[in-house]
Amino acid sequence: MEPTRNSLMHGADTEDDDEYSGEGGWINWYCSLKGHEAIAEIDEEFLKDNFNLFGLRSRVQFYEHGLEMILSTESPDEEDLLDSEFVEIYREAVDLYALAHARYIVSPRGLQVMRAKYLKSMFGSCPRVNCDWQAVLPCGPTEELRVSTMRLYCPRCEQLYCAKSKKVDVDGAFFGPSFPQLFLQTYPNLIPLDPPRPFVPRVFGFKLHGRHSLIARKLDEYADDLPAAPAIEDDRGGNRGDGADSPLPGTQDPQPMQQGTRVIL
Repeated sequence: MEPTRNSLMHGADTEDDDEYSGEGGWINWYCSLKGHEAIAEIDEEFLKDNFNLFGLRSRVQFYEHGLEMILSTESPDEEDLLDSEFVEIYREAVDLYALAHARYIVSPRGLQVMRAKYLKSMFGSCPRVNCDWQAVLPCGPTEELRVSTMRLYCPRCEQLYCAKSKKVDVDGAFFGPSFPQLFLQTYPNLIPLDPPRPFVPRVFGFKLHGRHSLIARKLDEYADDLPAAPAIEDDRGGNRGDGADSPLPGTQDPQPMQQGTRVIL
């Protein structure tokens, strides 16, 4: 799912032409391409640690050349992108970066980087109207390369959505299926507190009988799964479900007795 040669040459237009100036390095250049806003810049220290890349050598054909390109301090120019040999190594470098990226974003430093992006809604917002522009998280249906493009997960309605057209070139392997859950477990304060608002179908202002949206059914199932409050049996043999039952006929509530500064019921 890497960008095509044409998109590399013409799809990264910005306010200036610094992307091909040779400054900033390959990582900064690649993450600055149009549609790559969700991709984080991996720290070089992370990439230079062989432990973090363990097992990836067998999944990338030109592993050494690809890693060398990723760590390069120069970004490609137009002549490089017209070189077929360069483009072949470039594709392997993108695959290696995708696999390393999926590991980096669940590391402590990577989670902080993705948190900053999430708070700025750089991944986008939920297309569902009733989610009120809830920020989404990127994910991939699988960890395998070139199987699926990036998907967007909404923490409010808990549904997956396809990314917008400008992000269709991002492989889902950049994120993997576990990232949203690990992210929300690390930052539980970012989980939306308000449940999603279900759509209520109406005809001329009247609700349709027996018609419930998927969100409404999920909310009903959640309410049914909640445990019922246990009944508390008091000293008089009655059940005090809410702790506010009236006294039995012919009896009076026990009066509190003073004992020093404490009141004993």
